Amino acid sequence: MRKRFSTGPQEEEQEINITPMLDVVFIMLIFFIVTASFVKEAGVEVNRPDALTATNQAKASILIAIDENNQIWIDRRPVQLGAVRANIERLHAENPQGTIVIQADKKAVTEILIGVMDAARKAGVTNVSIAAAKQ
Repeated sequence: MRKRFSTGPQEEEQEINITPMLDVVFIMLIFFIVTASFVKEAGVEVNRPDALTATNQAKASILIAIDENNQIWIDRRPVQLGAVRANIERLHAENPQGTIVIQADKKAVTEILIGVMDAARKAGVTNVSIAAAKQ
């Protein structure tokens, strides 16, 4: 009989367990998705008037567009003037710190613009801005 001599402890294959790392990455992904604030788009391009004093609005979370045909757009869908307040209340409840930016076309009637501003103030939003193109 032959004896086997070992020179040291047998080497075992070592593995790296990546399951905890995947759990952490998955939790971080969920965290970033939940905490991200998404900007609502108005849904239509408007030809904004020019202004020398135009500034960028940092936290514009609700965008409302009024096109040249005096049609009001919120979240890529047309809205009647009577339903603007309810839409603003719903969107403002999702992001209470956000502001409203109204993008009115140059050819839009001022009466529609004032109606949208009134609806925003009746919905409890006091920070309402009107978009303009910087000259």
